[in-house]
Amino acid sequence: MIEFKNVTKEYPPNLVKEKKTALKNISFEIKDGEFVTLCGRSGAGKTTILKLISCEEKPTSGLVMFDDTNTADVKKSDAYLIRQKIGFIFQDYKLLPYKTVYENVAYALEAFDFNESLVKDEVMQVLELVGLENKVDHFPKELSGGEQQRVSIARALIHRPKIILADEPTGNLDPYNARDIIKILLKINESGSTVILSTHSKDTVNFLEKRVITLEDGRIIRDEENGVFSL
Repeated sequence: MIEFKNVTKEYPPNLVKEKKTALKNISFEIKDGEFVTLCGRSGAGKTTILKLISCEEKPTSGLVMFDDTNTADVKKSDAYLIRQKIGFIFQDYKLLPYKTVYENVAYALEAFDFNESLVKDEVMQVLELVGLENKVDHFPKELSGGEQQRVSIARALIHRPKIILADEPTGNLDPYNARDIIKILLKINESGSTVILSTHSKDTVNFLEKRVITLEDGRIIRDEENGVFSL
């Protein structure tokens, strides 16, 4: 499904900084249905990998393949075709503060031609999955951090994506809520979606016991099945 082949990603210098090389000649594959954790310190290259997968960035050199498509050939105007297959989960939730839980999730379906009844059914299904079916009329400010992240997950799931990209989704959460979020991601993976999780949390990595790709200074230093945190 996803292949990186000898991928390097460089960012041009700004007025004061030198050119930054975020990824240095990395190669790996991720198969349909895998749960893969990208592990590394801040700045190791984890987020850059996610941006390359979603066509937000293009490689400086090398090949990034998504479902047999070379992402370097995807025009900006067509990038949505890739992103329609992806659900995004962020560290800072990115919820709309003036919309309720229900509206935040339903909003993600506005680009699709669904009737109101079908939208309601779909929204309630994903809210039940994340345990928020009784919070539909609440606004984000009325929710805990863990609950807000659950809304973010529900929003990511609403269009039934093939892939979930989760960028430090537990970074703002206490250990109890973080564990609950990881359990939800495991449930999503068990239902058939590929999950790619970026984290620098030792507890999260060791709890998962899934494949771990460890990055350091833009390079892959380990790629292990049933990996553990070893930075």
